[in-house]
Order: sequence, then structure tokens, then C-alpha cells
Amino acid sequence: MKALRTEETRFQNIPDFDYPVQYVDDLPNYEDLRIAYIDAGPVDAKTVYLCLHGEPSWSFLYRRMIPVFLESGARVIAPDLLGFGRSDKPVNQDDYSFHFHRNYLLALVERLDLQNITLVVQDWGGLLGLTLPVDDNFEKRLGNLIIMNTGLGVGMTPSEGFMAWKEYALNTPDLPIGELIARGTPHLTAEEIAAYDAPFPSPEYKAGAQVFPALVPITPDMEGVDTSKKAAVYWSTQFKGKSFMAIGAADPVLGVGPMKKLGALIKNCPEPMIIEDGGHFVQEWGEDIAKAAIASFADG
Repeated sequence: MKALRTEETRFQNIPDFDYPVQYVDDLPNYEDLRIAYIDAGPVDAKTVYLCLHGEPSWSFLYRRMIPVFLESGARVIAPDLLGFGRSDKPVNQDDYSFHFHRNYLLALVERLDLQNITLVVQDWGGLLGLTLPVDDNFEKRLGNLIIMNTGLGVGMTPSEGFMAWKEYALNTPDLPIGELIARGTPHLTAEEIAAYDAPFPSPEYKAGAQVFPALVPITPDMEGVDTSKKAAVYWSTQFKGKSFMAIGAADPVLGVGPMKKLGALIKNCPEPMIIEDGGHFVQEWGEDIAKAAIASFADG
């Protein structure tokens, strides 16, 4: 598998994201692909926040939430999906698939032996992350859930807005990633926009960003549908932890309506926190979300 590696110099001036970065390049079935993840806080912490980003962002998206998690005494693990962030970037779009990424996350959790996980998901972080408890080895490690602007890929017909995004991404080799994220996040600074562009020095690095929307399981025959359906059963009948939902209401695709439908599938999911001006990348309003989630878990 041919993959590119973003030079470390691209990450030298990332604002508000000075956390320890770890690398692993020998996960089973992923040998020679270097995977990056933030690992901050005490190794023996009672709670581990596993923060999964989506498309086309990277773990930088969680920089407003990580400090709150760390202040609670927790450990934070924030991986970069293959194709994003500091992780290696396969150049062939055919190398990207639902299970290619899902299995990597399971392997990383096993390698780190994470326990009492609070799963924190948004976008593709949710499409993948919400299916992880279908695996028994992950289910026993799971504690609570924080869920934001995402969905389950159970083969349902998507909106016109999603289909337009899918076609645009596939047909735009040099996706303007920082600009795209900034459209729904007007408070980003120029330095923050540049940080979203940092992993991608040229179009050759953007195969994952281009193809990910096309991998969303939107028809019954697509990879990931069966696993996602099993996940829906898990969350509605077997989940034993606490959940907290935050919704960026300004998200044109995964806003209040779709998220409330998803919340209805999650056993004992409370009423969501609505961020009225929050866009799809609602972690950019994440400090208040993280504080509210921790308080909610403590109150229960």
C-alpha cells in the first residue's frame, strides 16, 4: 500500500494543541503504516476519553475539549484516522474502506489496553466509533458516550445536501479543507484554518478526504451496513453506561432532526444540549460541551 507521510515541520505552529503525540507502526494488518495519536493525562486515570474525529478534520478538532477532560483527572486518547492528521495517508482511494478504519481503531484500543472508555464521537468518528461495541473486546471496555453531529450507516437514503457534498468531494482533487471547515465555524482564526490544512501539503495527500463521503453506508449493499445495524441494536438494548448528546443546530445535514432520531435509538439518552449557532464541527464550541457532559455524568 503506497502512503504519504506529512512532514513534522507542517505541525510546528499549530495553535493551542501542545499535547504529547505517540506513533505506532506495527499494528496487526497495518504494518508499515504509521498511525498517530494524542495521549495526554495520567496513564492510570480512572476514565479515558477516546476522541474520534471525522471528515476532513483531524484530532486538532478536539483542542477545546481536551483541556476540560484533563482537568477532571482523565486520560485523553485522540487518534488521527489513516489519511488524516499526522497519520500516514494512503494515496489510492481504493485502499480506504469502512472496515479498514474500524479495525484499525479496534487494534489501537487493544494495543493501548484502554479501560473505562468514554467514547467521544462526531461525523465519521461516530459512523465508525458507534459500531465499536459490536466487538465484545471493546464493549467490555466501554463506559459512557458523548455524541455530536453524526449518524449510523444503516443504508438509509441520505439528504440532497449530503449527496451534493459527496459529489463535490469526489470531483475536487485539491479540497480546500481549512476553508470548508471555516464555512460553518466563523470564529476560527487564520492560524486555526491553517492548522486544518497542515496535514495536506498537496492534493496527493487528500485521497481520504476526497473518498470518505462516498464510503458512508447509504445503500443496503454497502460495507458497514450490517455492522451498523448490529450497533443500533446494541445502543438501544444493551448499552449500560450514560450518554450525553450535543447538537450543532446550524449543521445543514446532521442537525437537530437527524440527531434527535439518533438519540431515540440510544438507551436512556437524555435531552440534547443544543448549540444554536454551532455548525457541523461542533467541537469548535467544545469547552461548554465537555463541561456539561462531565457534569451530567456526575449528576446521574
